Amino acid sequence: MSEAMPSDWELPSFDALEITAKAARYALVVPVINEGERIRGQLLRTAAEGLPVDVVVADGGSTDGSLEPEFLRSCGVRALLTKTGPGKLSAQLRMAYAWCLQQGYDGIVTIDGNGKDGLGAVREILSKLEAGYDYVQGSRYMAGGLAENTPLERTIANRGIHAPVLSLSGRHWFTDTTNGFRGYSRAYLLDPRVQPFRSIFMRYELLFYLTVRAGQIGRAVCQVPVQRSYPKDAATPTKIAGWRGKVEILRQTFAAALGFYAP
Repeated sequence: MSEAMPSDWELPSFDALEITAKAARYALVVPVINEGERIRGQLLRTAAEGLPVDVVVADGGSTDGSLEPEFLRSCGVRALLTKTGPGKLSAQLRMAYAWCLQQGYDGIVTIDGNGKDGLGAVREILSKLEAGYDYVQGSRYMAGGLAENTPLERTIANRGIHAPVLSLSGRHWFTDTTNGFRGYSRAYLLDPRVQPFRSIFMRYELLFYLTVRAGQIGRAVCQVPVQRSYPKDAATPTKIAGWRGKVEILRQTFAAALGFYAP
């Protein structure tokens, strides 16, 4: 049963197209923008996996025709949410998480929509949420994980800077904090000490903030092994372009670690 969204939640304007009825306790949120055949292939593989989730596509405004409603229906997608207001990834996630909570889901798993991630870990993340964990981080670097063709500069930044900084701030050791493959409990997202539905989260800030905030407020956290594969002889699928984008990621990382986004 759907619930009313609190009036103080700051959300971008968006359109919601409900394609199928609610059928699961957990939602699989897939943020995407102009991923073409990558997202179409991923959604087909997701349908074939028969995962116990409702798939919710969080579109940032794709113009490539990859998210036609009839195709999404053929993949069993629950809903297509299309952001029409300002902001990038964090705005897409605020939109999607708010909608999923309003729809009554017990928790949310997020996976990127560019086809890099192995879907098998979705069940492991769900099992951790069912066991009472509030934040479950996917890691390609822990035992059982796979980091295939990861660009060297990303490995150095992830393991040498990003993960240590957020782990120290979040009071729990993580090995792959740039990975968007993760899960959140409903209780964590609704904890008044978190307040993720604020317009300060526009780009990648929300991912980093939710990583550190869980441990800071004593929520149960863990990480699970996942697989992430980059194409061997093709351009890296990413929305982070150039050195300016990479510097901005570092700025947001340290802002999250230093408590800048805490309510």
